Amino acid sequence: MLSLLHIENIAIIESADIAFEPGFNVLTGETGAGKSIVIDAISAVLGQRTSRELIRTGAKSALVTALFTGLPKLKWLEESGFSQEEELLLQREIGGDGRNVCRLNGRPITVAQLRELGRHLLDIHGQHDGQQLLDPACHLSYLDSFGRTGPLLEDYRKAYETVQDRRRQIAALEMDEAERSRRVDTLTYQIGELERAELKPGEDEELAERRQLLRSAGKLMDAVQEAEYALSGSEDSQGACDLIAQAEGAVERVARLTQPLAELGEKLSALRWAADDAAECLRDLSRELDVSPGELDQVEGRLDVIYRLKKKYGPTVSDMLDYLERSRQELEQIQFADDTIARLTRELDKERKCAREKGEILTAARQAAARQLQLRVEEELGQLDMPKVRFETQFLPSSGEDGMSAQGMDEIQFLMSANVGEALKPIQKVASGGELARIMLALKNVLAEDDGIGSLVFDEVDTGVSGRAAQRVAEKMADVARRKQVLCVTHLPQIAAMADAHFSVEKGERDGRTYTRVERLDPTGREEELSRLIGGAQVSQALRRSAAELLSRAQEYREKRQKTQ
Repeated sequence: MLSLLHIENIAIIESADIAFEPGFNVLTGETGAGKSIVIDAISAVLGQRTSRELIRTGAKSALVTALFTGLPKLKWLEESGFSQEEELLLQREIGGDGRNVCRLNGRPITVAQLRELGRHLLDIHGQHDGQQLLDPACHLSYLDSFGRTGPLLEDYRKAYETVQDRRRQIAALEMDEAERSRRVDTLTYQIGELERAELKPGEDEELAERRQLLRSAGKLMDAVQEAEYALSGSEDSQGACDLIAQAEGAVERVARLTQPLAELGEKLSALRWAADDAAECLRDLSRELDVSPGELDQVEGRLDVIYRLKKKYGPTVSDMLDYLERSRQELEQIQFADDTIARLTRELDKERKCAREKGEILTAARQAAARQLQLRVEEELGQLDMPKVRFETQFLPSSGEDGMSAQGMDEIQFLMSANVGEALKPIQKVASGGELARIMLALKNVLAEDDGIGSLVFDEVDTGVSGRAAQRVAEKMADVARRKQVLCVTHLPQIAAMADAHFSVEKGERDGRTYTRVERLDPTGREEELSRLIGGAQVSQALRRSAAELLSRAQEYREKRQKTQ
């Protein structure tokens, strides 16, 4: 669970520490006080996309730290090279230059890693989730999540992608006779031009080096010969090699008389060997530099041929040879296109049959899941003061080619009937705002039952709910909080009264700046805050009595549920 949240310089929050409790936590406050900023901070420390615009005006950076405790074993930690811990300290610093510094228990991690880990720790449900419920494109993901059909979907997708690849291969070969003839002529010419060039891998680089040497051959030859004469000498003079040998012989004759001369003799011997070796290397270079007068022209001509080919077929000889091989393969495919198409078509039929079989297995699993989802959602809605609602998943064949798409062979949408005697219709056409909020809460509750995530956050998902429905929503959240930690931003007194821990978010001014303060309320503070939620700014004794009654009823409900569970 999320035990501690520390916020620095996030929007109008200069500094705040919030110690959350197990069970049901609520945050209340006036509109604009900063409640959603707390949720933004939680999203940020879990690696969600954020902006440097979130940094408080005048601050160089923003910092969010979250401590999670009592965690089960997380497979992600082991797979990512982190040790298993019951406590995790997450930290994210957002710089004014756009850079982010993220840490896990003091070790640096990337934002992407933080986001992956966050999915295993906490689930945030915001007001936009209701809009997703209105979009039929999102319904399939809800159903797959509930039915845990991910492995079946992945198995189907592999088969479907194989079908798509085969279709692309066939389409590439299917062309009219005139187009085929033009392509054969083009490929034949290009293959012939490249084959006549007799290119060799790395030839262009070798020729470029040879050309550089040939262009400088005269200067190099003069320098090499001068050095060779200095070492080896000529008919008229001795070279360094002979002179060193003479010095070595003179020293050797008396070397046994004194140790220093013996050591000097060894040095002269090594020097003579080095001089002889250098002279031999110079003679080898002299032979290499003895080039024919026309070789440079030959190299220049070959490089010119390669240069003209590069403009057509690739920046290097290796690229041109690859192009040649691809052209040969394409020409062979075109020349035998009819046979190839027939073979690929037979393969496509087998692969399409395989994909359909896997798709039918996926559809059957989805339909079974849809029946269970219907029962569970209707059960949840009954507890949310919607006992007459009928909920159902409508299956339609996919509009994709051959009745298949990347998502399977199904297109689905959620149907509902809010009133007795009314026909089932698409949920986006019949659900009111309050009904959507409760349906989404029911879905989220069902989906979260076995997802392994220990904390749920609800950010004003109770919009449009009031009266008796609000009380049912409050009770449902309290029930969920018995098995998971729940954090809820709300304006409803019924929900706030049901909380185990109640936090007030207040905005004020100091020295010309706006500040937000987050404070945990004691029983007296809770009565005052609930009175404000019930009646507004003017708090009367009657409102206080109503608040006290709400708190008393909430306590009775929690005690009753505790006895029955």
